[in-house]
Amino acid sequence: MKKGLPHSAKKLGEEAVETVVAALRENDERLVAEAADLLYHLVVVLKLREVPLSRVHRELYKRSRRSVLDPKALKRGT
Repeated sequence: MKKGLPHSAKKLGEEAVETVVAALRENDERLVAEAADLLYHLVVVLKLREVPLSRVHRELYKRSRRSVLDPKALKRGT
């Protein structure tokens, strides 16, 4: 966090790419490691932006409720 938001956001993007590569080409152990890195850097970026993780949880909850009620809702973005 000492290096600031631009550095942390860049690191988040790098970890996202590494997670995709691991999902497509690596074993489960490597995917889990990359997913943990991705989540860590996401939490850092949220913290730097002062966005509480609880807001993300609420958004995920809303999306899960919509998908249960209407499975096509997530694809439509409603």
